[in-house]
Formats: sequence, structure tokens, C-alpha cells
Amino acid sequence: MKNVFEVAQTLINHIRSRFQDDVALVAYYGSYAQGTATARSDLDFFFIPATPDGFRASIPFICNGISFDFWPISWERAERMASFEEPNTSIIADCKLLYVRSDADLARFEQLRERIADTGKQGLALIEKAENHLRDAYVHLYNMSLLADDHARSLTCYRTEGHGVLTHVLYSLALLNGTYFTKGWGKNGEQIALFKLRPRKLDERMNALMHTSVGEVILEACRQLVHDTVGLLTERKELYMNGPDYPGRMKGFYEEIKGVFDKLLTACENNDYTTAFFWSAGVQDEIARFLYFAEKGYWPASIIPAADYQNIYVHAGFPDLPELLAADRLAELREAVTLLDNRLLSLIKAQSVPIAEFDDLEQLKLYLENRDSV
Repeated sequence: MKNVFEVAQTLINHIRSRFQDDVALVAYYGSYAQGTATARSDLDFFFIPATPDGFRASIPFICNGISFDFWPISWERAERMASFEEPNTSIIADCKLLYVRSDADLARFEQLRERIADTGKQGLALIEKAENHLRDAYVHLYNMSLLADDHARSLTCYRTEGHGVLTHVLYSLALLNGTYFTKGWGKNGEQIALFKLRPRKLDERMNALMHTSVGEVILEACRQLVHDTVGLLTERKELYMNGPDYPGRMKGFYEEIKGVFDKLLTACENNDYTTAFFWSAGVQDEIARFLYFAEKGYWPASIIPAADYQNIYVHAGFPDLPELLAADRLAELREAVTLLDNRLLSLIKAQSVPIAEFDDLEQLKLYLENRDSV
């Protein structure tokens, strides 16, 4: 195809004729936008529908032996891309416009690009999105660990899961470095090499993962990549620690957790071990997470072991409820729950956390009247 833009113009003419009110804009991205197209390159282009009927403009096709995919991106999805909630942020940030329905559509699109450009304001939010990618990497890592017990599995299985681990780790690293990939896989090596935040031996482990024919070597390279990237993420989160704030961050917490204590006490008194199991492990973890949040100003990463963030709970001298779980020790568990309730309440009061507690209905009514009159 001598000029792929002739194809684009044909589609734009069709939109002007049939979908003038239904398509907000058309743009292209990829190799032609970046000036790296080859003779076999197709034109990567998309459009944003303005109405439900606009989606009907979508068409994948082949013309003169080259494949094209004229595909829709809703405004909602474009928002997710601009917010780094999807990994293909470059489609919005680096595309070139071919058609715009109105000035309002153009202004809305430019606002998305401005949001992408100002990554400095996204800080902790980018780190949390990086955490989501690492969570997905753990799924592939777990699947790969199962292969180690099945020697009949082929190298293809290891490489498939290893590919999943590597792509999610690299997406995570891009976000930790406050950026996004501007080129596709195989073409983004220079950008990866420029990352200031990198897990140790990144190049070595990527090379092992991609070139070895031994499944166990792929598995170990993936384990180390994930482990070290989690360490980087934890270090980055520490930069956003802004000191303890119990009154601001734990207001209303005790009032909610008190209901869980009551469920646990009732379960112990009724010899209901199943209910006691679920609530004891759950309430201890919830308290530990809130204490962590109160101390640091952000929540513990879901990909780190509970032991790493439950240290605050342990240092507070609170009883270990899951350790006491046993069908014949529910009386002991009940005592521990009562002790935990008392010690948590003492800690919260010592930290000047306000508690909405009333001795009777009249006190509640008076509180509501005073609150609503302010």
C-alpha cells in the first residue's frame, strides 16, 4: 500500500457522510505517528464514539494485503488510559488527530492529554496502579509454580506464564518511574534501559527469562524479578509517609469494629467455630491495616505478607486471635477478644480519636441536633 492515509481518508469521508453526529474524533498512533513505519506497517487508528450509534463505525478489514482495525475507544476508556488504569496510555498521549467533530470534543481530549503529562500530581496513585500490575504478575508466577510439579508440561507453558510475569513487571516499573511505554514490546528496550528505578539484575533476568530453554530457570528469574520489584514499590511508598494521624484517619473505626467484636464474642459463647474462624482472622487483619494507615498515611500493599504490616499490631501488645483458633479453645479466644477490645479502645483514646458513644437515646438525639445545627 503506497499511502495508508488514503484508507484513513476513505473512512473519515464515510464518517462525515453517515456518522457526523455520532463520532467525536479519529486519531492514529503507533509506527506512523512515531515515524518508524515499514512497508508492512498498518495504520493504527481509533475513534471515539459520541453516541451509541457511533460504535457501528468500527470495522476490521484487509486492503491491498495490509490489515487494518478501525476500532472504538469510549470516552470512559480514554479516561482510564489517561489515568494510567490501562497500560496503553500512549494511544491517547501520543496519537495524532485526523478528524474532530467539534471544539468541545477537542477540548475534552486535550484535557486527557494534559492529565497524562502532569504525572507529578498522580504520585501515590501511580504507585498503587503499579501495585495492581504486580498483583497480576503474582497470578502468572503462581501458575508457573504449579508447572514445577508437572514435568510433562512443555517449555511453552513456562514461557507463556513468564511472558505474563515480565510484561506486568515492566508495566509496573514504568509507573514507578512516573511514565508509560511509548512503543510496543520489542521496541521499548531503550526506554526500559533509561528507567532510574530498576530491580537489581533486571537485564540479566530478562535475558534468562527470554532465552533459556529450562523451565526452572524461567521460574527463578520471574520470582526474583517480582520480589525485587515489590521491594522497589515498598521503598517508593515510604516516600509518601507523612507521619501518624490517628484522630484524622481512625475516626469512626472503633464504632464499626465494635460490631465485629460482638459477633466474635457471640460465636465463642455459642461454640460456633466456623464463624469464630472467619471473624477472628478478619478483624485482626483489619485492625492491623488501620493502624498501619494511621501511622503512615497510606494502606499496606496487598502484595506484601500480612506479617510485614501486622508488626504494628504486635508492638501494640494486642492478642494474636488466629493463633488461638481451635474448636476446644473458644473460651480462651473469647477472653482474648475482650482484651483486644479494651486495649484497642485505650489506644484510640490515648491518641485522641473521637468516639461517638451514647449512654441513651436522649444523648444521641442531642448529639444529632447539635451536629446538624453547625
